[in-house]
Amino acid sequence: MSDTRAQSITDRLTSTARDRSTPNLRPKDAATLIVIDRSGSAPKVLMGRRHSGHKFMPGMFVFPGGRIEAADRAMPVSGVLTARAEEALLARVTRPSPGRCRALALAAIRETYEETGLLLGSKELGAPENVPPGPWAAFQEHGVFPSIEELQVVARAITPPRRPKRFDTRFFAVDRSAVAHEVGGVVGPTSELVELAWVTLPDARKLQLPVITLTVLEDLEERLANGFNPELPVPFYYERRGRFVRELL
Repeated sequence: MSDTRAQSITDRLTSTARDRSTPNLRPKDAATLIVIDRSGSAPKVLMGRRHSGHKFMPGMFVFPGGRIEAADRAMPVSGVLTARAEEALLARVTRPSPGRCRALALAAIRETYEETGLLLGSKELGAPENVPPGPWAAFQEHGVFPSIEELQVVARAITPPRRPKRFDTRFFAVDRSAVAHEVGGVVGPTSELVELAWVTLPDARKLQLPVITLTVLEDLEERLANGFNPELPVPFYYERRGRFVRELL
């Protein structure tokens, strides 16, 4: 990406109007998963529209995701993150650890199941054992062993200070072929996501999106144009002295 293009992105993030009336909060670790269908002539991504009654990003289209939960640290998993993915997750954090990286990847997988009904992993290994109670029980019930080795880290972003909610979000991406099972009835008028859509990246950019989601979509398009190479640098967005910065991890 050219310096001019990178500057345009950070200018857009900086100029976006935001409520800054909340006492400053420490960002919470969170993870998002972008599921990409590359089986057709143009790649498509899975996006969901948030319920209009939510206080946080109501009615907007987003990728499934949320913050780490305690059970994510205890859930059995197949495989390990690639060295490049772990390198990106360990960079620029306090108290870095492989366990934290693993929990972030599993949070992305769990949140994707909770919000879309998609279970990522493999049925060839049999059902996982010693599953913590809660949403992870569905993986045991449907015989899906969650796997993290195919996940790429494609972006990271920290919510600016003095926002009502703040997250340090890692954006993962995975091919749709990693979906081992789908549970119906998860999305509906009373759910967190009221609509799901597989859309091409140009069509996705036309949706009502948070500015950071639009930014990550643009980064993802560049990554796909470069062969979806897992070794590519990972853009990291955060605010410093009132302006957004774009670094590469």
